[in-house]
Amino acid sequence: MSAVTERIRGLVSLFWRELAKFGAVGGVAFVIDNGLFWWLIHGPMAGSEVKARFVSASVATVFAWVANRYWTFRRRRQPNPLREFSMFVLINVVGMGIAAGCVWLAKYPFGILDPNLLFLAGIAGTVLATAVRFVAYRFWVFNAELDADPNFSQDHELLHLHTGALPGAGAGGNVRIGTGDPDPK
Repeated sequence: MSAVTERIRGLVSLFWRELAKFGAVGGVAFVIDNGLFWWLIHGPMAGSEVKARFVSASVATVFAWVANRYWTFRRRRQPNPLREFSMFVLINVVGMGIAAGCVWLAKYPFGILDPNLLFLAGIAGTVLATAVRFVAYRFWVFNAELDADPNFSQDHELLHLHTGALPGAGAGGNVRIGTGDPDPK
């Protein structure tokens, strides 16, 4: 169990700087999204709030991808930027669904109608979606260098532990984390 503990500790220390940069990028994207939305619904897109939200979210998503690609995860970006951007957008759509789902959950099953409480449900959904996005960006979108590092190349397999053994394990099902070699028992 100490090998797993050490692996987790190593991953946590690896993520701290990226997490801070990710938070800064997310904060700026939040301001871009909501500032642009406010300007659009009070100006050029008055009466078209849904379209304005789509425009503002799209601009914020493009900003977030560029900032994360060239700053937060600059050493981990994929060689194919179109594939990376497509995955980034897909994960952002999932994040938007999580945030909207929290508002839906508060409004319909729980019957909350107070706009202030619904706003708080939206904030809670944004926090949950942000955590999901960070993990997804880190393991699936911006993962090139981490996968190339022999010490961490199999860490994404930790997400596939539902059978109790790592994929590619030998007949005994035991694999030492980080090496891919069967345990010598």
